[in-house]
Amino acid sequence: MAKATVGAAGIEYIQGALKRPKKQNGHNHGNYLVMTHRTAETTSPDCQRIYSFAADRYKRSTPVSGAETINRTKFAAVSRAVNDRLHDLTKISQDQAAFIAQKSTGYKTLRSYIWALEAEAYED
Repeated sequence: MAKATVGAAGIEYIQGALKRPKKQNGHNHGNYLVMTHRTAETTSPDCQRIYSFAADRYKRSTPVSGAETINRTKFAAVSRAVNDRLHDLTKISQDQAAFIAQKSTGYKTLRSYIWALEAEAYED
């Protein structure tokens, strides 16, 4: 879904997917229409771009490899472990204290800190 910013003179910019292909009877009708708005500092006045892509643009062309399956499995397991740990009331105060102790030299968010701990535990 696209997001639009409206000002006094009307629409200032639109960012996101304006149109997506419609899947019907097993195949796609239409194409993707995407608008981007650059927010980075620049001297160029061109900050709005529009792109049109074929309906099968995001269709995978190769089968899932073994390494990719392993990475997906690890990501899912670590993600569940992080969510469980962040909601575990017996560990939250200890995790927060350890996070604050390392914050100036290490991870900047509690979630990234817990993610690193759980990823390391998954490896073992």
